[in-house]
Amino acid sequence: MAPTPTLSEQDPTLFEQRRKRGNRIALIVLGVVVLLVAALYVVLHMATSDRVPAGTTIGGVDVGMTSIDEARSTLGDELAAPAKEPVRIVRGKKTFELTPKEAGLAVDLDDSIAQTGADTSVWNPLTMVDVLLGSKSYDVALDVDEKTLESAVASIADDTDREVTEGHIGFPEGEPEVTEPKAGRKVDQEATVELVRGAYPLEHTELELPVDSLDPAVSSDDLTRAVSEIAEPAMSAPVTIVAGSKSAELAPEDYAPALSVQVKDGALTPVVDPKKLAEPLADATEEIGTPAEDASVVIRSGKPTVVPGKAGIGVVPADVATAMVPILTKTGDERSVEVEPKKKEPDLTTEDVEKLGIVEKVSSFTTNYPHAAYRNTNQGRAAELVNGTILKPGETFSFNDTVGERTAANGFTAGFMISNGVFREDLGGGVSQVATTLYNAGFFGGLEDVTHKPHSFYISRYPVGREATVAWPTVDLKFKNTTDHGILIQAWVNPSTSSRQGAMNVTLWGTKKWDIDAGLSAKRNFRSPATRYDASDKCVPQAGVTGFDVDVYRTFSIDGKVVKRETTTAHYNAADNVQCRPAPKKKGD
Repeated sequence: MAPTPTLSEQDPTLFEQRRKRGNRIALIVLGVVVLLVAALYVVLHMATSDRVPAGTTIGGVDVGMTSIDEARSTLGDELAAPAKEPVRIVRGKKTFELTPKEAGLAVDLDDSIAQTGADTSVWNPLTMVDVLLGSKSYDVALDVDEKTLESAVASIADDTDREVTEGHIGFPEGEPEVTEPKAGRKVDQEATVELVRGAYPLEHTELELPVDSLDPAVSSDDLTRAVSEIAEPAMSAPVTIVAGSKSAELAPEDYAPALSVQVKDGALTPVVDPKKLAEPLADATEEIGTPAEDASVVIRSGKPTVVPGKAGIGVVPADVATAMVPILTKTGDERSVEVEPKKKEPDLTTEDVEKLGIVEKVSSFTTNYPHAAYRNTNQGRAAELVNGTILKPGETFSFNDTVGERTAANGFTAGFMISNGVFREDLGGGVSQVATTLYNAGFFGGLEDVTHKPHSFYISRYPVGREATVAWPTVDLKFKNTTDHGILIQAWVNPSTSSRQGAMNVTLWGTKKWDIDAGLSAKRNFRSPATRYDASDKCVPQAGVTGFDVDVYRTFSIDGKVVKRETTTAHYNAADNVQCRPAPKKKGD
């Protein structure tokens, strides 16, 4: 049986017509589908463009599926009030407040919206789906002035940080006197910066200040053992000094001012200071020889005059000090040191002093102070100890090394000084005025500022930014003689009376090299004072003082030509408003 012919075989024309009609239908269907997809695409574009993805929150504020402008307005309204609030950081009973301006913080609304991926023109289909179905939470974006924030945190650290006080044993009255060790503390400034950044603008209170504890090298128990094992044996009997055929006894009360037990390489060790030993040693061994006399410079009729030195013969304090240390814990005949009498040239010979070129006034500075008997005593004593100091070229002056510990035995009395941001009564109160005057004399003398620390808050009788505080033994004032000539420090006090201010005076003599000009920037980064309540009997009331930062400029010139410029920055904390009464109870307590 023959096969049935196909339509194309039966009627080729009809077949072609049907095929073309089918193609047209397929094209029409495809076109409709394309149009539907395009229409849906356009609808999705219109629905998602200029929209924040659905389910989006910024800093807890729901801005999902709102326009970019609406989201910006909503977020701005919700954050307006909290963004003005200060960040409050707590350490113990004290709260530090950083206003947004003080911390260099501001909300960045544009970046807050931009981080969500919202766009005014969305064509990517995946992005469209993300806008419709997304659900994410974002932090508020910030505009941060890093330097201002770091400065504000540094100010908190200045107020909080405390150097470790190592325990030591002194002998002010010939008996062991223990100074207990105290742990130090140091603010983790990097962590604090991140804490503030993370808290603003939504968290404002109860932020715990990150503080690291710094432990002393020795404990109270170590000191107790050192009293019985080192200090008491050291003072139990005289030390015999044998020099050739002669000998002399150095009584405990004679060498006591030169003796201390200090931390050295992590352990308590007896230390004998040759400088403090020199005078009692010379008195005890005067029959062994004659003391040397240093050449010096005195001011006569307003001009430096060299006083010749004299050689001597006798025991050398440094030799005796070194030999004494290992025998201080011995008994009987073992408490003896042998030294060789030597010709003792002055530490400063006449020739040495003449070569120093101390011939004219280099700089001078005076600060005034209100009347107080303790200021007259303490400043007068510190000035006496500093006066006549000669710095050779390259030598560094240290206030603490020169003046020593401020004790009654060293001639100081109790007075008011700043401690932990408030005034407290302690031995040596007022000596920071001597340090401030010395600092300014060195500043205008062109000497190198090795280390100085401004007071924690500004005191109005001192030059803004140009002042220095000191505390034994941790906070020092040091400056270096970088000239080619010697520097003589002349220091004296015009005591105050009930009707007249006192004056602290320092003049530096040498060979003048520089003309120094001082400049000052505008104050910035103002910090508001907090209120502190203190019901203890040590409380001293004080009014709050605003803190700030300021730059000090020093310009060095020779013959009218500027050679170099220096800039230092002083950070002043806000001084608390101290009220000598218990803190008021909070509502509900």
